[in-house]
Amino acid sequence: MNDPSSLLDAPEVRHTVMAAAALAAQALTDAEAPPEHRLRTLMESHGRIMAARGPSHPLTFAEFRELLTGDLNLLLPGEVPAEEMQGVRLITGDGQFDDDLYDLEAEQRLVLRTLSRLTRGGRSANGDDLEAEMDQERAYAGLKKAMDQTVYVEGRKALIDYPAGPVSKLRKLPLPSSVRQFYTDIPHAAVFDRWWFACPVCEWPMRVTLQQTRGGRSGSVQCFHRPHRDFGAKYHFKIPADGGAPKLVPAASAPVARSGNDKVLFPTVHGVTPQATLVKDHAALTRGVWRWTTVPGLVEVALYEALKARGLAPVLWPDLDSYDLQIEVAGAGGKTQFRIDLKDYSHPLLLAQKIQADKGDAGGADWLAVPDYRASSLPLLSRVCSEFGLSVSTAGDLGAKICEEAGVQWA
Repeated sequence: MNDPSSLLDAPEVRHTVMAAAALAAQALTDAEAPPEHRLRTLMESHGRIMAARGPSHPLTFAEFRELLTGDLNLLLPGEVPAEEMQGVRLITGDGQFDDDLYDLEAEQRLVLRTLSRLTRGGRSANGDDLEAEMDQERAYAGLKKAMDQTVYVEGRKALIDYPAGPVSKLRKLPLPSSVRQFYTDIPHAAVFDRWWFACPVCEWPMRVTLQQTRGGRSGSVQCFHRPHRDFGAKYHFKIPADGGAPKLVPAASAPVARSGNDKVLFPTVHGVTPQATLVKDHAALTRGVWRWTTVPGLVEVALYEALKARGLAPVLWPDLDSYDLQIEVAGAGGKTQFRIDLKDYSHPLLLAQKIQADKGDAGGADWLAVPDYRASSLPLLSRVCSEFGLSVSTAGDLGAKICEEAGVQWA
């Protein structure tokens, strides 16, 4: 009899294990959830992982719980290579669920969707998670429905500029109702009492965590996106005795400003301390739209505006988002056109797999740009992209190259 796990290929097994383990780790670390709910989630997740591993790789419930606190790759059956899951931990050293795992699960899903379109005639490779349209894809479809470039650009820019805020203001954004529905309540994980705090980099609600210390309870606040935390979006606060609004204090000194090509697009949060905002009458984009539209969009728009400020004429999301930026510059050697797609993947191996599946850029870009904080991914991406004639650069270095071609100063 065939091992059921052999019916899944390695990417599907990794994603199934990743998604189930993430749910289990969240339940394991959520002290506020009812015990019976936590146990049910753990048991269901254990069952999904057992199905992915197959009968040749048994795993007791006790072993499963223990492995949740270790390297994620240990939950995989032995013949499945760990790849992007190597060394990943679901639970941090202080016993908290690591929110970066959201990126890993979503990026795995994007790769699986691409592979399923190519190998299965568009049929989903992994059940309901892949059959359902992801939020950001439905948001893009809503923006494109009018088939109007101006409407599309205005709407997408609104999602980048206003990922959260007063409902009265969000209602006035140039968005169709099918897209406006992605503004929902402030996430529970971002609320303390009746307050929330906007990240100074992206303006989406930041995660709130409470700690018990010898001096009493205190709180910490940080952006859900690790690079924004590295920019300085990390704070702590004392819980006010009078029940008033907490006052944030930076948890660490702001990083040193850059001095190279990346300084042009480097966000400055030094001296910026977010104020507590009442949850009432406020809303925020769903996490998917924020993570895959707002976050990379900040870099796309920053690059666009930097080039425009230098007298060039870039175009944002041409042809209803065939790619992210198009610009033609006239230099001493004639005209040069740059068609740029920007990707912000937390796990470059998965981006490399997607590029291989797409055989380059699906929209026809000839440059792949990554945010400057993803510079470490360039060696891997350059090797993969060279097969398809796709050049790779950080956004800052690409801005400098474009300006050099045009004979203007970048940094």
